[in-house]
Amino acid sequence: MSQTRRRMLDLVNGLHSTGVQVDIDLPQIAVIGNQSAGKSSLIESISGITLPRAAGTCTRCPTECRLSHSTSPWKCVVSLRFTTDSRGQPSGQSHNEPFGPVIYDKKEVEDRIRRAQLAILNPDWSPASFLDDDELGTALGGPGKTSSLTFSVNCVSLAISGPDVADLSFVDLPGLIASVGRGGNSGDIKLVEGLVTSYIKKENCIILLTVACETDFENQGAHQLAKQFDSEGKRTIGVLTKPDRIPTGEESSWLQFIRNEKEPLENNWFCVKQPSSNDLKQNWTWEQARKKEDEFFSSTVPWNELEAMYTRYLRTGNLLERLSGVLSDLIAKRLPEIQQEIEGMVAKTRQQIALLPKPPPQNALNEVAKLIKDFDADMRRHIEGVPYKEGIVQQIRVPCDRFRRDIRRTAPEFRPFEEPHLGKQKTLAAPEFLQHEEEGRGDNEDQVEGGNRLIYVDEVHQRMQDSRSRELPGHFSYVVPREYIKEAVAKWERPAIWLCEEVYVILTELMKGLVHQHFSTFGQGMLEHQIRLIIHEHLGDCLCAAKHKIDWLMKIQANPFTLNNHYLSDYKEKFLTYYRQVRQDSSTKDKDLGMVSAGLASGFLGALRLKGGESSDMTDALSLLAGLGFQGLKPEDLAKLFAKDAMEPALEIMATVRAYFQVAYKRVVDNVPMAIDYELVRGGEQDVFQLLWTRLGLDSSSAHQMCEDYAQEASQVADRREELNKKLERLNQATRRLVNVQ
Repeated sequence: MSQTRRRMLDLVNGLHSTGVQVDIDLPQIAVIGNQSAGKSSLIESISGITLPRAAGTCTRCPTECRLSHSTSPWKCVVSLRFTTDSRGQPSGQSHNEPFGPVIYDKKEVEDRIRRAQLAILNPDWSPASFLDDDELGTALGGPGKTSSLTFSVNCVSLAISGPDVADLSFVDLPGLIASVGRGGNSGDIKLVEGLVTSYIKKENCIILLTVACETDFENQGAHQLAKQFDSEGKRTIGVLTKPDRIPTGEESSWLQFIRNEKEPLENNWFCVKQPSSNDLKQNWTWEQARKKEDEFFSSTVPWNELEAMYTRYLRTGNLLERLSGVLSDLIAKRLPEIQQEIEGMVAKTRQQIALLPKPPPQNALNEVAKLIKDFDADMRRHIEGVPYKEGIVQQIRVPCDRFRRDIRRTAPEFRPFEEPHLGKQKTLAAPEFLQHEEEGRGDNEDQVEGGNRLIYVDEVHQRMQDSRSRELPGHFSYVVPREYIKEAVAKWERPAIWLCEEVYVILTELMKGLVHQHFSTFGQGMLEHQIRLIIHEHLGDCLCAAKHKIDWLMKIQANPFTLNNHYLSDYKEKFLTYYRQVRQDSSTKDKDLGMVSAGLASGFLGALRLKGGESSDMTDALSLLAGLGFQGLKPEDLAKLFAKDAMEPALEIMATVRAYFQVAYKRVVDNVPMAIDYELVRGGEQDVFQLLWTRLGLDSSSAHQMCEDYAQEASQVADRREELNKKLERLNQATRRLVNVQ
């Protein structure tokens, strides 16, 4: 055999020994055939060993034979390859277990294989028990005794080497069953068919199809199964067995296969003659068997009459030569693809391992302490403020802006004119002095839910009159502005509580995300669950503290008070002038001049008409008044020229209330968010590390064990990690094999 061919076969043997065939489709030969098709005899001829023989089906699980020529003495290493668990469920990984010591005597192989099959078929027993306990092995394999499994996908692996051993690798599969006898399991038919199918459906599987000449070809289902997955016959090699049992007169029909005229195959059909049962009882050597085979084909009609070109398809030696050639060629063709597949799988497996949660740490307590410390630092960083829009400070700013608008909308809606009982309501223009400080919105902006009622000057005047007790004429009770102030302030609690709860929701979501980010990969999630509960309870306490502070703020706001006298006086003067002017404009439009002295009004309006219109220019108005004899007037003196308005005290009350509202609402839209920030937001970060450390009991004597319990990963994660690590090891071993071959 050429050195290249031997190197290719050694490579695939080495790759199979790593178990990597579970992950990629490696080239291999699968021997299939119907029950009693002579498959075992063929395997014995190829491998040079004796297989267990008994009544019924002999091969109950796949038997992998890896043959390699060696100058060293003959030896056989037996191992068990498991791809399913004790319940027959796929384990997703393959592992080999050595089964007994190395065998140096061919006579010991048959018994070892029988015991290995028993170990495979009885997964609830320790494999070693079938080696050490002769009585157990004999009892399970003896007459009338049954194993727990009738067939198994787990296989017996034989690594055989020696001077007279061919370089070849193949797997012997259980024979296909046509029917089951009394007491048999009908499900075995499908089970064996499924087992055979799992091998031959792979594109890189060479199908060695054994067909017994003593049975009609059409009745042998192995051929139909092979044709189902290799319809063109490109990877099937046919072998005719038991040619000495062909009924007289039917030899020609079988010769058509050898000539590739019937059911043609790309690699042709072969015919072999193996020793009979009587021959084996006489202890024939393999050399004798090959000699008798050669004599049969040389002296038996019609085989000895075949054209010379077809004689190469007769005899076991020619079959072995073709099998080795086809397998080595397939390996050489697949080698670059195998290398690429393994490299890709190594990268993918590493990624899958990286995506798994971290394995349990060596010191769980130290790891938990580090996680809590990192969580505490990250939480403080977020509460202090991070520079992106998803930050908590940025999120809180949105409800704070709405809170400010909602508080501003509670301003008393005073109207400095009498309530219209009939006709159209008069509109009220926004004060110009509020435009720059309230974003262009004034008293007539949209109302909050529930709305503010309109308060007309005659209502204020009437309330003032009804509240008089011992006040002197022209004076009014302090109770009136106070009640109007309390009525407005009473509306602040609802938006304040709303803001507090909105901030709590935002903070809770942030904390939930941070807890998940820092603790989700630790153990099975018990630690994350515990910390989430502790933080939730802690934030609940902070929420109660914030609401308590808001309640206190609302109570002190209920009693009007300010030391900001300058702003209060300034706002009062501005609102009073504003209300007077609005009232003046409203009265002029209604041509109700009763409030203005007749002479002044007549002369002033007459001058305006002579001027050519109703000019609104303050300069023109002052020049007209100067012409009427009022010298040295200033704009603010205009109101003094008019007669005393009976509603002036009510206007003063309205201006006082409205001025106080401006002062009070500006401080409350700062104080409430500040209280929430201090008690809830910043309060949520206070002493969190110590809180978690204490509440988790990390300062107790059982802290180490408790952290070990927290760190325990889920069984499915542990199984997945073990599976991936074993897969990575298989792939790495296969990679090293490929490197050594280069």
